[in-house]
Amino acid sequence: MTTTASTVEPLSPLLATVIGITVLTVIGIAFGGTFMLRVVTGKQGANDLQKTFFRAGHAHAGVLVILGLVVALLGTVSGASPGWAAAGAITVLCAAIFIPLGFFLSVLGTDPQRPGRMIASIWVGAACLVAGLLISGVAVLVAGIGGL
Repeated sequence: MTTTASTVEPLSPLLATVIGITVLTVIGIAFGGTFMLRVVTGKQGANDLQKTFFRAGHAHAGVLVILGLVVALLGTVSGASPGWAAAGAITVLCAAIFIPLGFFLSVLGTDPQRPGRMIASIWVGAACLVAGLLISGVAVLVAGIGGL
């Protein structure tokens, strides 16, 4: 059985730039981990609502950044249209901004008893997530079917 090396197209300059910036944002997420450590050890004052929302914001930031990077790479290696691959990945990465932002900013203050208006950012992020995954999923599917 003979195997040939498959060639993988390089990332588009736009997507390579976005991925590079995204990887650098992980430094901020790591710094957020030190904040979370201070919150859960009681060194940073926070009520129960804030603790819950801060945990959710930090977790969503990490998971959605990883998902955005995976989506970007899948769009590229599948041979999907570079424009659609970038659009889907960038939209998923927007969710990685809006969702954590909503969790963090909706509970700012001394002792909030319920989330503030910035909770709407979570819904904007959820819409971005669904749209980005739809775009990326269809783009990868079209590339796959086109290669049959």
